[in-house]
Amino acid sequence: MNATSDRPKVGLFVTCLVDLFRPVVGFAAVKLIEDAGCQVDVPMAQTCCGQPAYNSGDRADTRAIAENTIRAFEGFDYVVAPSGSCAGMLKKHYPALFKDDPAWEARAKAFSARVYELVSFLVDVRGMDRVTAANAGAVTYHDSCSGLRELGIKGQPRALLSSMAGTEIREMRDPDVCCGFGGTFCVKYPDVSNAIVETKTMTIEASGAETLLAGDLGCLMNMAGKLKRQGSRVEARHVAEVLAGMTDTAPIGGKG
Repeated sequence: MNATSDRPKVGLFVTCLVDLFRPVVGFAAVKLIEDAGCQVDVPMAQTCCGQPAYNSGDRADTRAIAENTIRAFEGFDYVVAPSGSCAGMLKKHYPALFKDDPAWEARAKAFSARVYELVSFLVDVRGMDRVTAANAGAVTYHDSCSGLRELGIKGQPRALLSSMAGTEIREMRDPDVCCGFGGTFCVKYPDVSNAIVETKTMTIEASGAETLLAGDLGCLMNMAGKLKRQGSRVEARHVAEVLAGMTDTAPIGGKG
């Protein structure tokens, strides 16, 4: 694929959770990327990024998944994922899987260099400093572990949210503290995970915000589930939904 100078071609890495549980996030991502002046395609050959297998120590299957992903997205100017966790896996961990194979290592490095998390891509690559959507009400933002620590995502979503008419950002205490999800962590250590998310939901409630936002659906589903079990009225949404003005669907964990 050869991109024109003003319309780079972006391959959207949808992620498993978006595909299976929250497709509106994918549609919101497409809208935002197109608003940033890009062409968007969704390669049908893509699958999981391989992170569950990687975190479980299964390097062989992770490598097979990585090879499939790299093939599916070769030819795009950029690869964008609406998830700091998945983007971190693609960008930071893929090259190390091929240390024993120079040819594949080179392909993995070339691929990883083109990978970005959605909001980081909009702000850091495309220079977006505002969105046209409006959102009435107060929001609080959770900084997911992978997005913040692997990819440096913190100010970018807040900058775009601040540009939205009617939006008030109410920071929770310790927004960068883990929510307790951690992928397979919450399965292996459910009691520890539950204690962490319980602390997190207390800080969310204390912020006084009406809506909880984040850039990772796994974190959001974890926090939304706990909030719902506690009888909270705080709604949870992926930040892309709000930035794209696509909030007609029920919040995460809500009834459609």
